[in-house]
Amino acid sequence: MGTTYRHEQILSETAAALSLKDNLQGMCHLRWRGEPLPSQEAVAEIINTCRALIFPGFFGESGVNRYNVSYRTGVLVERLYQQLTEQVAAGLCFVQEKSKMLDMPRIDAEAEQIAAEFISRLPELRRILGTDVLATYKGDPAAMSQEEVIYCYPAIRAIVNYRVAHELACMNVPVIPRMISEQAHRETGIDIHPAATIGESFTIDHGTGVVIGATAILGRNVKLYQGVTLGAKSFDTDSEGNPVKGIPRHPIIGNDVIIYSNASILGRISIGDGAVIGGNIWVTENVAPGEKLIQAKANNILRLKQQ
Repeated sequence: MGTTYRHEQILSETAAALSLKDNLQGMCHLRWRGEPLPSQEAVAEIINTCRALIFPGFFGESGVNRYNVSYRTGVLVERLYQQLTEQVAAGLCFVQEKSKMLDMPRIDAEAEQIAAEFISRLPELRRILGTDVLATYKGDPAAMSQEEVIYCYPAIRAIVNYRVAHELACMNVPVIPRMISEQAHRETGIDIHPAATIGESFTIDHGTGVVIGATAILGRNVKLYQGVTLGAKSFDTDSEGNPVKGIPRHPIIGNDVIIYSNASILGRISIGDGAVIGGNIWVTENVAPGEKLIQAKANNILRLKQQ
């Protein structure tokens, strides 16, 4: 114990320096009146509860059966309501003007309304995720059952996070949707921005390294392989050189499209229905419906029209 206090003065001076207001100048989220900040741990609990509600028995407690499902679902719904209310309120505080005293009763009431509205959408989320699971099962000869897909496939975890985060983003919840999507990114290596629009029966095979940008639009029955990027080609900047926000800059992918591993689809271009994009290709121009792009031996891209 004695050695600890040999450096007591250094520790005290450093703690004082780290606490100075000027030292915290760039941390624009910081508040001094006790307003809540979003919690990474609490957001992780929200997604765990959502997974357990959408796929009971596969996530959370495994002892769910037809006799106790109503009770256990009720407990989880109540838990999710409390978790969501707290974190949505923290997110709403996060984006408020920092110089003003916050109206916490109003923020809490708004958070409660958002939490209840989100929970009412869970049955539809389960239906949509069911189409994702089925598409994954049908599209992978290695999958022996839909149950195996739910238990074992990282893409399903990432897609659950995306669909939950997307619903919250559509309800104008700040910060929390990005935290949910980034937790899936860390867990699976799949990076889907919550603002992206993705249709039903979505499949990601293997998944590691997949990136889907904020303004990307994907139709129904789209299948991506590992390493696919649906990204931006360039950014418009303002007079001060900062990126202009909110401009559509990611691709539009039609229905029934397959994009193979490590393909990069860049810019606001369209990939038509039924198109197939081969692996290791950069695509920066529109692709017609039914067209197939493959990389030739001489590193040229061949366009094969559907007969």
